[in-house]
Amino acid sequence: MEEASSIVEYIARHARTCPDRIAVADKRGALSYSLFWQKIRALSSALSRLGVSQGDCVVAGCTQDTSYAVCEFAIQLLGAVFVPTEKNASADRILQICRETEASLFIGKESPDPSVPFFDIRQTASLTGADRLHSDENIRFPHKEDVAEILFSTGTTGKSKGIVLTHGNDIALAENVLYGVEMKKDNVELIPMPLSHSHGLRRTYANLVNGSSVVFADGVTLLKQVFDLMDKYRVTAVDLSPSMLTIIFKLSKDRIGDYSEQIDYIQLGSAPLPEEEKLRLRRLLPRARLYNFYGSTESGCTCLLNFNTDADRPHCIGRPAKNARFIVVDEDKKPISSSEENTGFLASSGPMNMKGYFKAPELTESVLKDGYLYTKDLGYIDEEGRVYMLGRKDDVINCGGIKIAPEEIEGAVMAAPSILDCACIPAPDPLTGQVPKLFIVPDDPQNFDLKAFRKFLSSALEPGKQPKYIEIIEKIPRTFNGKIQRNKLRS
Repeated sequence: MEEASSIVEYIARHARTCPDRIAVADKRGALSYSLFWQKIRALSSALSRLGVSQGDCVVAGCTQDTSYAVCEFAIQLLGAVFVPTEKNASADRILQICRETEASLFIGKESPDPSVPFFDIRQTASLTGADRLHSDENIRFPHKEDVAEILFSTGTTGKSKGIVLTHGNDIALAENVLYGVEMKKDNVELIPMPLSHSHGLRRTYANLVNGSSVVFADGVTLLKQVFDLMDKYRVTAVDLSPSMLTIIFKLSKDRIGDYSEQIDYIQLGSAPLPEEEKLRLRRLLPRARLYNFYGSTESGCTCLLNFNTDADRPHCIGRPAKNARFIVVDEDKKPISSSEENTGFLASSGPMNMKGYFKAPELTESVLKDGYLYTKDLGYIDEEGRVYMLGRKDDVINCGGIKIAPEEIEGAVMAAPSILDCACIPAPDPLTGQVPKLFIVPDDPQNFDLKAFRKFLSSALEPGKQPKYIEIIEKIPRTFNGKIQRNKLRS
């Protein structure tokens, strides 16, 4: 079968070939591919009557449910551009994005401002196939080159950037996931990751391209609800961030091991996974495929490692995904022959690379050139094609010429029973240039035994990797998807 030109076209095809299979589900219920497609068609007609047309930006407030998914693809079916905002984003944040994108409409539960045309997302529940304006035969699906979405990401620097992605980008990203995890046709994937962010969206796209089923959960803090969804829909795959996995372990101990016969794979991303939690997952789910993905909003799902079967190599992030190719470059973006002793910056090429940053041509040119997206991630590629990532240039601790990845220290610290969260940054030192500085959040700050903790670290880390400074704080600053905001700790 010829490849479709957009995710929404794949949905339409599955509505014909497997109409009764569940497409999307949440705590309120499920939509088959047939009903999902009907609602997408009905809402696109409603949005058209409100004046939304091809090329318009439509901002949508994330509600993490099937109605939100209907909104995304109804917007894209019109040839308009989907612009998501975080769940519970402030009115000021929404209004800022609406004005920056000159949005023709905001879809959500409340209007951010009377000046912005508004559509209540709750109305999607009552839409039916009878609300469609045209028959399926008259539909014109978006082209691969058309802009599908703009994802505004604060990242770890706090600076807001709009990442522009085409429908072709979304398909390439979906394929990176789909082929990378060896997704089966009858896959049922639980996605508690925010659907306003690239991570959750791209796992959703992969399942919808494959004709599989997606179950949306609103995070993992309501853990009973999460396990109820896994039982109700017989979930076979789970998409998580490392911080979510930590929450699951802390709130439910080893209960995820009860699903060892049911779970086909778990995929993680957004941040490196601590070694202690890798070992724990391996023990609880010995037959499952356990993937850690590397990528960014700009160039996502580009490298993956099955850490349940692949040999354990420090800093290895696996092999390039289906549509990705990696090189290592120097400070001037010139390719180098890299090795463990001769590291450089990772760069990736492929159809998943973003079109560019929204209204920021100079910023785009600084990272995107000759088909490659250049990062500040230090790493190398070994002789067998495996990719290694030591960390971002500004985050890697250069202690007397020895480069230390902060994640290595953080992984060891999180194995301590008294620690809820931690982060490590480089701190200046007159003798070695830099030393590790550790921030910790103990479970009981008033009675925390620093001497005992240092003794634990002496057995968990090599002497050269021991934090010179340890500071207790109330909370580690993180982005909404769990990445540590190290710049805030530095300041």
